[in-house]
Amino acid sequence: MDTRSSSPLHVVICPWLAFGHMLPCLDLAERLAARGHRVSYVSTPRNIARLQPVRPDAAPRVDLVALPLPRVDGLPDGAESTNDVSYEKFELLWEAFDGLAAPFAEFLGATCTDEGKRPDWVIADIFHHWVVATALEHKVPCAVLLLSAANNIVTWPRRSSWRTGPAAAAVQERPAVVPRFESERKARLFTNHGASGMSVAQRCTLTLERCTLVVMRSCLEWEPESVPLVPTLHGIPIVPIGLLPPSPDGGRGASINGEDATVRWLDAQPANSVVYIALGSEVPLSVEQVRELAIGLELAGTRFLWALRKPGSVLDADILPPGFQERTHGHGLVTMGWVPQLSILAHGAVGAFLTHCGWSSIIEGLLFGHPLIMLPIHVDQGPNARLMEGKKVGVQVPRDENDGSIDREGVASTVRAVMLEEETRSVLAANAKRSQEIVADKELHESYIDGFIKQLRSYKG
Repeated sequence: MDTRSSSPLHVVICPWLAFGHMLPCLDLAERLAARGHRVSYVSTPRNIARLQPVRPDAAPRVDLVALPLPRVDGLPDGAESTNDVSYEKFELLWEAFDGLAAPFAEFLGATCTDEGKRPDWVIADIFHHWVVATALEHKVPCAVLLLSAANNIVTWPRRSSWRTGPAAAAVQERPAVVPRFESERKARLFTNHGASGMSVAQRCTLTLERCTLVVMRSCLEWEPESVPLVPTLHGIPIVPIGLLPPSPDGGRGASINGEDATVRWLDAQPANSVVYIALGSEVPLSVEQVRELAIGLELAGTRFLWALRKPGSVLDADILPPGFQERTHGHGLVTMGWVPQLSILAHGAVGAFLTHCGWSSIIEGLLFGHPLIMLPIHVDQGPNARLMEGKKVGVQVPRDENDGSIDREGVASTVRAVMLEEETRSVLAANAKRSQEIVADKELHESYIDGFIKQLRSYKG
């Protein structure tokens, strides 16, 4: 079946309130719309306002639907994403998120009453149990989108153990491989938290129990060992959609990124000399760990560009070690605002990427063939880092087994190994370039989108 010439589908996409989810979902929306399908992309007003413009070839068929995020006591004004709140206040964001259930039900109900607009599918993020329930009520099939590696999905507990408390966090990875601090953090996914009254695992379980299809952001070529092991998830068909790599030229808004101060700074640096550091928008390091990382970078002596997310309730002047920016002036730059990450990673001055190993960040780093310096912080990032170690494209910063802390010497030695030690760097760089061939294979990943659309059509009606 030719997915480009058949009658168009109408798909509703609902991402979680984190940019690591919203941006890949927008990429998926654009890919569907570029093939002639209609997409309703649902988020909150401020999040939608912060998205870069939809690409011109897709824009006429993408409707950005802004649903108001309910007010919750204690949640800062204007906080609509994980980037807007401290980790300690995530539960308040979950509570506000659950309040979106009513406006979403109203939106979907109104859309379903108009036969010309009735959705053929809803694509929900893994936490959106109330989206799946509403879709089921209106007899609209729902696909759940997993924005993580197949390697992680293989290790998920069986459905029967999802409600049994912290012990259910044990995964199929060999216990010796998983450090203690990571196991303890995973266990928190299975415990109830105050404000929302529901654990992350319960959200995932409720979502999966009612969906028709599971969609996975991976592909056989990238994870040949794991993808064949997950044809179903708890008996539900699972479909790989490729890696959804962003456009290598920076995509939306690329023309203005040359005026960005960080890009201008990179223009003055030698080729392959800069470590780019970005540790995601969800869980910042503590002030103590930020300072250890800073001193480690200083000891390493390499050039660096650091997109630093400030820990909550800390003054800018109190985050970095005294005198750090003066001592590293000229070969180091720290910025606490938004940066054009794709333009930075595409720049010839960047020689490695120090990352928290979120799935999107790994894909973006390897899209440009950069060796990885890995500092996983949360949830699936540890397994992601071990997967990349297996591919020999990166090295993890040493951690304390019990609390996950880092120290300056471990940071310095790892940065030097990746950037300055010729033997280590040559191996990592060669493997990163080989990975780049898969990640940057546009034809490959577009073929997975075509296959996904065929799956949607085969379930239609």
